[in-house]
Amino acid sequence: MAGEGFFFQAFVYLSAAVISVPVAKRLGLGSVLGYLIAGVAIGPFGFGFVGEEGADVMHFAEFGVVMMLFLVGLELEPTLLLRLRRQILGLGGLQVLLTTLAFTGGALALGLEWRVALAVGMTLSLSSTALVLQSLAEKGLLKTSAGQSSFAVLLFQDLAVIPMLAVFPLLGSHGGHADHGNGHGTTWISGLPAWGQTLAVLLAVAAVILAGRFFVQPVLRAVARTRLRELFTAAALLLIIGIAILMTRVGLSPALGTFLAGVVLANSEYRHELESDVEPFKGLLLGLFFIAVGASIDFHLLASRPGPIVVLVLGALVVKFTILAVLARLFRMSTDQGLLFAFSLPQVGEFGFVLLSFGAGLGLFEPAVADPLVAVVALSMAASPLLMVLFEKLIRPRVGTVEKDAREADRIDEENTVIIAGFGRFGNIVGRLLRANGVGATVLDNDSDRVDVLRRLDLKVFYGDATRHDLLEAAGAGNARLIVLALDNHEKNLQLVHTVKKHFPNLTILARAIDRPDAYALMDAGVEHVYRETFDSSLRLGVQALRLLGRRAYQAERAARTFRRHDDDALDELRAVREDRETYLGVARRRIADLERVLLADLIEERETEAGWDSEPLRADVLLRPEPPTDPEPPKT
Repeated sequence: MAGEGFFFQAFVYLSAAVISVPVAKRLGLGSVLGYLIAGVAIGPFGFGFVGEEGADVMHFAEFGVVMMLFLVGLELEPTLLLRLRRQILGLGGLQVLLTTLAFTGGALALGLEWRVALAVGMTLSLSSTALVLQSLAEKGLLKTSAGQSSFAVLLFQDLAVIPMLAVFPLLGSHGGHADHGNGHGTTWISGLPAWGQTLAVLLAVAAVILAGRFFVQPVLRAVARTRLRELFTAAALLLIIGIAILMTRVGLSPALGTFLAGVVLANSEYRHELESDVEPFKGLLLGLFFIAVGASIDFHLLASRPGPIVVLVLGALVVKFTILAVLARLFRMSTDQGLLFAFSLPQVGEFGFVLLSFGAGLGLFEPAVADPLVAVVALSMAASPLLMVLFEKLIRPRVGTVEKDAREADRIDEENTVIIAGFGRFGNIVGRLLRANGVGATVLDNDSDRVDVLRRLDLKVFYGDATRHDLLEAAGAGNARLIVLALDNHEKNLQLVHTVKKHFPNLTILARAIDRPDAYALMDAGVEHVYRETFDSSLRLGVQALRLLGRRAYQAERAARTFRRHDDDALDELRAVREDRETYLGVARRRIADLERVLLADLIEERETEAGWDSEPLRADVLLRPEPPTDPEPPKT
């Protein structure tokens, strides 16, 4: 069907996605499995719309993975890396090391030469970043302890690909030839010896890091001055495509290069702009990648050797699952969080295709080894969504933390007037304040580790998804007066708003917003009481800063109240024009100028009146001076 032309091919892919994904979602299978089924249907072993083994579309579809890893890199601020250092280095490092050793040993037992066995072990140790993050995000599980641990392991795996790609040329029996499986002709390093190829790989990685730090940011700054959003989008795509070309020409994975670029730009002032521009392309191309994976499954090979292929796939899944479950126990995860972690990561990831083609280009993998392994990678990825469905439907309800208080729902209906959805850093402060004032609150949270802590504090708690209508009913939503939305996931918060408004109109919604765009979305959904999580604490800090600089207490407090009132009014006005970037910036500039003018006028007026609450300003030199001992020793006689 390749001769039908680009538009016909695009029509086929989009039709397959639009038909299969809603059906899969309706059946509770998730979008990833829907894409994989669509790929099988239109692939060479279905209707034959895709070229042989999906090769026609796979190279294009891999660009979705490239963009996804660029966005993952943009999220990796130093504070996040520092917070997850134990999981990244400890959990992630042990997973890669133990899995590599296990598969290397298995390959040696099957008679492979040690260099080939080590390469196989490294390839099979990796999991699918694209598939796992998509699945966990869809189910709202990315912020749970298992989700964070999975993210940390995937991050370490993505970083581990760098030394793996550097080591492969040293393991290859030939000096490297062909195109390393990249499908882009001879690379710049094809004629180099093994040590030269390794050095070139490391230099290419260093070049991406240095360019991102010293060249890309000034270029983006110049583009941003034009105030043309489409030009900034073009610059973002140019950056990603340019790095992908560079990585391809040195025989590396384009996804790896863009991931490093994203990490370098994580602290850039243009980080959020890059995210918003690339996100729509990423979503569409990532779906195309999953379709291509489904189309690449070689059913001829599977039909000719079904026994060995099935054994290899099951063996890979079982070995990785066992290692993940042991590590979950070692790192003190609860039973259900540990199982979620183990069920999320047993597949072989998309970098498996990259490493296998790279090794084949180096002469490291013969076709008799590479072809079955490609089938193992594709089939393990196809099996992963099914394993998640198995866990969600059959295993999770029967193990670990369950809703043991659900049988007391009637008593909760009578006693609690407040429901708190999410008991993280925001919701727990609200809940503790209410409890200290004698107000009962029913807490709903889908992080079982957090639930266990709450129960040890004698708090009534339900473990489960707060967006579920039946769980809200059991928690007494029909008779409650307030519901506090403090979930960590923006999409889940919005979903909960729609559920409450549809089924429990009696509830007054008080919603936590992470930032301004989050607040806009909640206001659009009809929420009247929206609280930005850092707003009040920032105002309190500002008041204290003014007092330490010599401003009187009543002046500082009045300035904060004026700022709050003005900002609340501006929030509503800016929400109405946020889709028009130029108008939005104009309104924001005007609002900032108006606020400064009002505060300055208030300050001049206050200086002409008597002091209010306190007669003296708070002096920093007095406040910060060490206090004398309260019980000094008597003088010696």
